[in-house]
Amino acid sequence: MRLWRLLRSWFDSAGTAQAAARADAHRIDWGRAIPFVAMHLACLGVVWVGVSWTAVLTAVILYVARMFAITGFYHRYFSHRSFKTSRAGQFLFGILGATAAQRGPIWWAAHHRHHHAFSDKPSDVHSPRQQGFWWSHMGWFMSAKHFAPDLNRVKDLMKFPELRFLDRFDTLVPTLFAVSLFGLGELLEYLAPELNTDGWQLLVWGFFISTVVTYHGTYTINSLCHVFGRRRYRTHDDSRNNLWLALLTLGEGWHNNHHHYPSSVRQGFYWWEVDITYYALKLLSLTGLIWDLNPVPASARNSARRL
Repeated sequence: MRLWRLLRSWFDSAGTAQAAARADAHRIDWGRAIPFVAMHLACLGVVWVGVSWTAVLTAVILYVARMFAITGFYHRYFSHRSFKTSRAGQFLFGILGATAAQRGPIWWAAHHRHHHAFSDKPSDVHSPRQQGFWWSHMGWFMSAKHFAPDLNRVKDLMKFPELRFLDRFDTLVPTLFAVSLFGLGELLEYLAPELNTDGWQLLVWGFFISTVVTYHGTYTINSLCHVFGRRRYRTHDDSRNNLWLALLTLGEGWHNNHHHYPSSVRQGFYWWEVDITYYALKLLSLTGLIWDLNPVPASARNSARRL
């Protein structure tokens, strides 16, 4: 029975609130963490599948695409509603974000809104000031206590059954994505053998390695962007602007800007602050799929709260 509950928790996130109520706040739930650990161990498969330019290029492209899905959709849309889209577009964005295997859009947005409400305070579950680097980087979501989101913060998203489905069965999309990559690799081996790849190689490089790198790129905003960098604004937290992390995460490194004015679709407030996610969203708005991109008001950018 215990094994069944463990296996079910990997594929069906229903019941996390009950588990959280019984859990120790700082105890890692190693049973739930097994798939996360396995993702990292699977990267060692590169020893057996080898390397090809096709596989490496696939991994890089999928890193950029899914980092954009996290930063542009999970963060700037679902968490902050910094632009508008249709219900169909919203569902599409949820699916694209889910390919990064960072849970569903409701879960992600709920935790992020909680972070903004209590940033670097004792109630902030992933603050390096409160709990140190490793806990803020990835320990917090391996704790049953903190894995469960506060759904009161995402009532606007809970109205949509399709988003609740993505959240409850949050391993479905990543699994289908991984299977599709394997199938693509097998097809390329048959149709284009000169590309020197196959299903297992694309699975390891395109899914496992690319996903794990996307994981840790995302996590650096919690663990490093509240420690290293410059502070332009007097926010009530330790958020900082960091060019290198902005490049790594397609614009999320302008974190002090973001905490100063969270509802803006643009986090690089000035032209020299590279924000690739914003540029991509601006281009996407030309198609009509998204609209009403929330700008940075001059009054906010030139605020008297500047340091």
